Amino acid sequence: MSETLEAPAATGVRCMWMRGGTSKGGYFLADDLPADKEARDALLLRVMGSPDPRQIDGLGGADPLTSKVAVVSRSERSDADVDYLFLQVFVDKPIVTESQNCGNILAGIGPFAIERGLVAAQDGETVVRIFMVNTGQIAVATVRTPGGRPDYSGEARIDGVPGTAAPVPLAFEDTEGSSCGALLPTGNAVDRIDGVEATLIDNGMPCVILAASDFGITGAESCDALDANEDLKARLESIRLQAGPMMNLGDVTAKSVPKMTLVSAPSAGGCISTRSFIPHRCHSAIGVFAAVSVGTACLLQAGPAARLAVLPHGEGRKALSIEHPTGEFTVLGRPGTTRVVEDVAVLRTARKLFDGVVF
Repeated sequence: MSETLEAPAATGVRCMWMRGGTSKGGYFLADDLPADKEARDALLLRVMGSPDPRQIDGLGGADPLTSKVAVVSRSERSDADVDYLFLQVFVDKPIVTESQNCGNILAGIGPFAIERGLVAAQDGETVVRIFMVNTGQIAVATVRTPGGRPDYSGEARIDGVPGTAAPVPLAFEDTEGSSCGALLPTGNAVDRIDGVEATLIDNGMPCVILAASDFGITGAESCDALDANEDLKARLESIRLQAGPMMNLGDVTAKSVPKMTLVSAPSAGGCISTRSFIPHRCHSAIGVFAAVSVGTACLLQAGPAARLAVLPHGEGRKALSIEHPTGEFTVLGRPGTTRVVEDVAVLRTARKLFDGVVF
């Protein structure tokens, strides 16, 4: 390894570790990381301890959900306060990818930006407009700031995280087709791959949505059981590799998108039940943008999700409860007249875990 790649790890880099939603990872100012992409990625692999299934020589938690990075800088855009680049650091492979967004890590961007002085805090609440570099979209976070400082304590509860914390509402603008160029990149609500009906959709996260029953399972299985089902995972990967080019994502062999989501009828009073793969391990919950994409698929006229969903009655914005292995995730979606949904919003929480120097 060159001296350039070794230097940052040897001298240390300022970092804040945060839980954002049901994920956690390292939050960095862009100026604190090497400008060279190769050097940056080498540093982040070292920070996380990848590649290693245990990530024993780094801070990663041996899970894709805890091997994530946010890179933040003051925005030069007139419509945003900060720019946010999300990086997924693979656990057992020497790969750092920016091919997707992360709405859970997004929950910590507002507080982090205020902590680092990128955004001036107001007394009470501070609104932070975030440009999501990965997808070119805007998210609006509302952060509690009594006395002009982020407050992480509160009454909001989200499934997959113990206890309560301050709510961080996140509203999204123009997420349709953020990675694939269109909400339905093939132009169809239903495509058939390997003889299985699928909805290829992107409303913030590219997802391939499939009926669990088409794979001989109920969709209520545990994550461990699904991870041990090698035949199922092989079939899902075959479909994923074919779906990538169809979704304008190219060869996805080394990419973490599209996400593969198995759906079934809800069992706990929600809209639909899910089992998501990210992309090769079953997610213990569901990602923010994956939940948005699944909720949107429920509002289509056809497809596995539309067929199985139990939609709330009434007009206007609908609360779509997306069931997952550890609870549910509510997406607020307003059906449109010329679009499937006019706008979406979600509720997340975040917490600062440590602030210091990482090597």
